Order: sequence, then C-alpha cells, then structure tokens
Amino acid sequence: MSDIRALLAGRAIEISDGCYVERLDVHESEFEERLRGFMARFSSSGRAKAKGFVQKVNALESSIRAYQDDELRAALANVARQLQKKGFRDALLATAFAAIREASRRILGMRHYDVQLMAGRFLLQGKIAEMSTGEGKTLAATLAICTAAATGASVHVVTVNDYLAERDAEKNAPLFAFFGFSLGVVIRDTAPETRREQYANNIVYVSNKELTFDYLKDRIAAGGALHAHLKLRRLENSRSVAGLLLNGLHVAIVDEADSVLIDEARTPLIISETAPDDIDDAVYMQAIALARQLNVNVDFVQSKDRDIWLTATGNQTLKGLTGNLDGLWKSSLWRRELVQKALSALYLFQRDRHYIVAENKVQIVDEFTGRAMPDRTWERGLHQMIEVKEHCEISGQRKTLSQITYQRFFGRYLLLSGMTGTAKEIEPELKRVYDISVAKVPTHKPSRRKRLPDRVFSTSEARWQHVAVRAAELAAMGRAVLVGTRSVEGSEYLGSLLADMGVLHTVLNARQDDIEAEAVAQAGLPGKVTVATNMAGRGTDIQLSDEVAETGGLHVILTEFHESARVDRQLFGRAARQGDPGTVEAIVSLQDELFVRYAPLITRAATSISLNTGFLRLLVFYAQTKAELYARKIRLDTIRTDKKWLQALGFIGLDKK
Repeated sequence: MSDIRALLAGRAIEISDGCYVERLDVHESEFEERLRGFMARFSSSGRAKAKGFVQKVNALESSIRAYQDDELRAALANVARQLQKKGFRDALLATAFAAIREASRRILGMRHYDVQLMAGRFLLQGKIAEMSTGEGKTLAATLAICTAAATGASVHVVTVNDYLAERDAEKNAPLFAFFGFSLGVVIRDTAPETRREQYANNIVYVSNKELTFDYLKDRIAAGGALHAHLKLRRLENSRSVAGLLLNGLHVAIVDEADSVLIDEARTPLIISETAPDDIDDAVYMQAIALARQLNVNVDFVQSKDRDIWLTATGNQTLKGLTGNLDGLWKSSLWRRELVQKALSALYLFQRDRHYIVAENKVQIVDEFTGRAMPDRTWERGLHQMIEVKEHCEISGQRKTLSQITYQRFFGRYLLLSGMTGTAKEIEPELKRVYDISVAKVPTHKPSRRKRLPDRVFSTSEARWQHVAVRAAELAAMGRAVLVGTRSVEGSEYLGSLLADMGVLHTVLNARQDDIEAEAVAQAGLPGKVTVATNMAGRGTDIQLSDEVAETGGLHVILTEFHESARVDRQLFGRAARQGDPGTVEAIVSLQDELFVRYAPLITRAATSISLNTGFLRLLVFYAQTKAELYARKIRLDTIRTDKKWLQALGFIGLDKK
C-alpha cells in the first residue's frame, strides 16, 4: 500500500478530488508567477547547510558500516517510520542516507561521494540539483529514490528516453532489491496490461513522454466515471478506477530536468484517434501540386518564426490556378489554408531532419532527443501533406481525445525534483512555472576538459570536409572521437565522407537507434569515431579504455550550435567526465540554421571577413540569446493557452481533471 504522509508532513499541499492521489491545480495570477520568477534570481545556494548535512552522514559511516545486512534494512525501515510523521528532516535523512550509502558500497561496489549526498538531499527538498556532467547523477538519485520508497511513496524516475530508463533501472536494480523495493520499467513497447503491473511497483523508471501519455489514458478511462461514483469510492477509502495504469502522482525525480521541464514544454501532449477525413486524398495531392507552382518571395513569404504566408500576388495566382477545380477550391479561405499547409510541408519540414521515412511511413524525429516517434503525427492536415510530398500512403486525420502540458502535468506531483548539468540560467522560469528552485552542487574532482579554438567556415560543405579530416587525424592518434550533428541527414553525410576516406566509424541516429547500447559501449575505444545526433547528447556515459585515457581521452566535435547553449554544453559534457582527460571543439558553418534564422544580417556581413574565435562566440551568444527568448515566449504562450482551455472546459461543464 502506498503511503504519502512523509510527502505531506509540514507542507501545505492540497490533494485533488481525482481518481488517484495528485496535487490540486493552483490557479495563480500572472503577476504572482512573474514575481516568484524574479525573486529566484536572489535565492541563496543553501550550500552551507548542505555541507553540515554531509558531516552528519559521514559521522554515522563507521557505526553503520558495522551493521549486518538485515540491520541495514532495519535502520532504513525504522527511520522511514519517523519520516512519515515528521517529513524529510536532515537529522532523519542523515541516518537514511548513511544506510543507503553503505548498502550501495556493498551491493553495487560504489560509495556515494559527499557531493552526491548533497544532491540527494536537494532532491528530497523538491529542488533541481545541478550537477556537472559526469558527476554521477544516476547514483546520487538512488539516495532520494530509496528514501522516498521506504516511506511508502510511489517513485517515478523520469528519463528522456527508453534507453536511459532501461539502463539506469538495470544498473540500480540490485540496490533496490537489497531493500526489498519492487522495480518497474515502462518503455514504448510495453503492453497495456504489463504497464499496469509495472506502475504498481515501488519504483518505476519511465520516459517523460510515456509517463505523460499514460496519465492522459487514465484521464480518458476515468472520464466515464461519474463524479458521484468517485466520491463514493473515496468514502470507501478507495481511489482506484478499474483499468487505470498509474496509482498516483507521488514523487517524480526528473533526469535531465531542463530538457523535460523547459525545452520539451513548448507544445501540449495530445492523445488522439484516427477519424474519418472529410478531405479527399485528391485534395492533398492537388494542394502539393499547386504549391510547387508558386514562387518564393513573390507568391509566398517565410517569416523568421518558420511560418509561411501567401502574398496578395500569390492569392491571385492561386485563384487562377484553381479556376477549373471544384469543391473546397471554390472557397478562398480553404484555398489559402490548404496551400499554405502544402507550402509548409515542402519548405519548412525537411526529410532526415524533422522526419524520416521508414516502412513507407512518415515518422517525426524528436528535435531534442534525435529519436523517431512513430506513434506521433502533426495536426490539421500537415502530416497528410508531408505524406503526399514523400509519396507515402495517406493516413487519416486525428481527433483529439485528451491533452495536457508538461507544466500542468508535472505540477500535479506531490513532490517534484530533478537533476541536470545545465539549469541555473533558467532558474527564474523554473521557479515561475513549477515553483521549484535550483541548487548547484560542487564537483567531486576538478574538470580536466579543454576547449580548443572554434573554427567557422563560410559553407556547409567546407565544414563537413574539415570535420571528416579532423576526426580521421584524431582517430589515427588513438583518440576516441564523438561527432555531434543536429540532423539525420548531417550524420549520414559525414558518415559517407568518413567511409570514402576509409575511416572506421559508427553512425547513430533515429534510423539506427536499435544499436545505441552497442555503439555507446564501443565509443570509448582507441581510434573509434562515433557520429551521432542529439541521441548522444544527454545521459550518455562513454567509458574510456586505458589507452584512450593515456592519449588524451575522448574528443568531442560539435558541428552546429543549437538554439540553446545548454544543449551544446551537454554534448561537450560527454568528454572529460569524473576527472578523465578530454578535449572539445566546435567546427561550424555560417550557413547553419542558428545564424541564418536569428542573426541573418550579421552572418551575411561575417561571410566577407575572417572570423576569430572571440567574434564567433559573440555571434553565437547573440543568436542563442534571441533563440532562447523566442522559445521562452512560446512556452509561456502555451501556458496561457492551456489556462484559457481549462477555463473554457469549466464554463461548459466538462471535467478539467
């Protein structure tokens, strides 16, 4: 049976009247949210108290080490009963962490460092622990996971993909088993009945998308239950509804928290079903054919925000082209809407960058993880237009059944916390949206990472040629090389150049995600070149062979800057982890999307001069700042739209839960 007393002790939390335990949505004014975000800029680090806590844990280590295994388990169980009454107080947490650290030393062969103790404490305080890449976030999380699970709370460890969920669960399974905690893992291919069984465990590892969609499925399942029936179940001390997958939103520990809570929170998650399409397939084909006849900057224009609009000339041209067509083409509104969608499909969405074609189907590529999402589709006819463009079978339109934003979903956990290597600069937004603070954790060892001078080329082709030569040179020296690209197309083109040069390499992208574990396992070997999309940017721990460590460690090449500097730092963070040696460098082109979209005038001027590293980094800072401001605007607009949608549901008497 679950027990949430430790999560409520000393905390003013209102529980929702939903079908299972979750926090009640709190509606605040935008002024209150802005003020909270502003005050986050002046928050204290709390490092002094954290150091005092570490001293308490260390003082218990010698006595705890003398315990037998059963005594260790009993020590955690005993302190858990006190935590249920008093909450996560330092004096009690010190005993719990000392027991867990000793168990980890015996079972996993890994003893938590002092900085990992700090991180575990921050997690149970409901904060984001910012730990530098390679500092052992996976192990640090076990302190909070085991402590929360010992109190009876259901713990969801949220990762950015299935690979990390399975990897981290397998790595920590022996420790959880030692304390008698049941462990579940939910991935994309997990069947519905198996999902229910997995979520019933004390600890569940699951990706953010799978978890949120399962929550939406529960909302749909519970939607058929009358409110009066839910009240009756509560009177009978039962919150369960037959068929639900989850058993409540108690504790969420989010790995790579900035990616999940910020970067991926730009659009709501939607569950939909295929509905009869009122638009005939021929209409989609006609729209693409018409769009191909229009001229850019004459008949249509593309804005810097990746929107396409017909000009007055374009509307007249289109009217003439459709003069002999019947049906929807007689309507100027439909005519404009259909062709603008077709133009978007042709010019804004690129194959092997925004999507891939596999088994004659269009599959969206997640821009943050680099992975294909075969079950996801674009809305309002865009997906069908792209299917026509790629000569694939046209699928039906989708009807929305339920939707939720990440902001609203994760805000419903009784205790939300997370870990990442890059969060301090976005603390104001985290505080404003989630009311969660960031605590910076010091490194266990000084970093040995060296950043070499950046190089910029006027054309994309020149950049790829130089990257290939550079990777080959380093591999010949016995170094391991990781090359990060932003698209499937880029990774495969570079792979072809390396193949022509006779360089042994591995390409890891949305088309080869089934070899991820093997590719990562070999990426630290001498002379190994791994070319990867964002799949290798977060959470990937490349183990170096002794030979590679002796020759300078892993070398990372960034081939295109991202809109967010945090993503770039995550890629660079694959090198020089936990005191290992390593080097990083950026080899980019002025034709890259970041420069063309966010700094076009400066970029055009820069093509005629020789850029040094200092000027390039100023250009990158300027473009990324503009990109981040734009992305933040989209996220905040998403929240405002979500609130209006909830108000509309309440006005017409629909269940908002």
